[in-house]
Amino acid sequence: MDSTARTNYLIIGGGSMGLAAADYLAGIGAGSVQVLDAHSPPHDQGAHHGETRLIRLAYGEGSGYVPLAIRALERWRELERETGESLFLPTGVLNLGPAAAPFIRQVEASARQYDLALEVLGGGAVSARWPAWRLDERTTGAFEATAGVLRVERILAAWRRRVERSANVTLTTGARVIRLERGEQGGYVVSCDDGRRFSADRLLVSAGQHVAPLLAELGVDLPLTRVRKTFAWFEADERYSPERFPGFSLTDDELGIYYGFPDIDGAGFKIGRHDSGQILAPGEAMAPFGEYPADLAELQRVIDRYLPGVGALRHGTVCQYIRTPDEHFLIDEPLPGLIVAGGFSGHGFKFASAIGETLGQWLVSGHAASELAGFRAGRFTLARN
Repeated sequence: MDSTARTNYLIIGGGSMGLAAADYLAGIGAGSVQVLDAHSPPHDQGAHHGETRLIRLAYGEGSGYVPLAIRALERWRELERETGESLFLPTGVLNLGPAAAPFIRQVEASARQYDLALEVLGGGAVSARWPAWRLDERTTGAFEATAGVLRVERILAAWRRRVERSANVTLTTGARVIRLERGEQGGYVVSCDDGRRFSADRLLVSAGQHVAPLLAELGVDLPLTRVRKTFAWFEADERYSPERFPGFSLTDDELGIYYGFPDIDGAGFKIGRHDSGQILAPGEAMAPFGEYPADLAELQRVIDRYLPGVGALRHGTVCQYIRTPDEHFLIDEPLPGLIVAGGFSGHGFKFASAIGETLGQWLVSGHAASELAGFRAGRFTLARN
């Protein structure tokens, strides 16, 4: 007897994108939905943990992201209203760097194209307004007052509660998928390491580091690279409170690209490096924070140069980016009925509310979402020809 559990829609990966899609499908009551996750979300085995992430609308990675960011912020606000929880802190976001830095120029271009409120200041004006910064006129600040901070783990927990209360979505944790194959009668069948099997005609694979290995079993080659990343929390004085210090990005031609957060709920000032990192082989364990001297040294150099009120290290941790070659997302339907969402390259969480909505619609309708067309995998094939 076939013991395979049949469902209308199957989601591999209950992280930010998978849970967001599941939450949307729960909200519309769309057929039966099975979500599989190897762990128990929210957890620290993927890319989106560590309490907080920034959301920016004037987007330095490209103007094409702006409509998605606007929709995402609308959806975050909706989730706040529906849950009654504080999920978004409107601290503003301050983008810092040389005036000629491509990221700063793109932030300004995105704001102009979409008529977004953006205040551009010299380094001295930034330091006068936010004394937590030590800057000179070689640095430009682009401040977006409507941007801010998302509470990642609260959001994931809220989605999980809503999904588990729904009538049509089942979240199964501890379900490590080890095989993905085509079904004999069409659709797809997944096998877990404990022998459980699930099948569906339509499938979303949003499993972070496992996306590329699972798709490779079906002959789909995805150019995704695992990268070990670090971030840390530090002691800080009152200048770094959320009322007095916005979230930030910082581009320094010598030191690299960084991001950071005010001291929220007494957790400490948080900072991480966006570029660089250690390449990881498939399945390779991540070394803990402090294993490499650069884990702390890179952050400390930025603090010493720019942030006079930040003190001793409290603690650090690691996460992973799943990077594409161009550091833009990879969202596509490489095989009929199989949607893949991955390669978010360290800047995906802010969009999860909107991308999850769109992925859910895509699963149900079978029609590709035009707003995600720029993220298709074919751009890499074309680039290699």
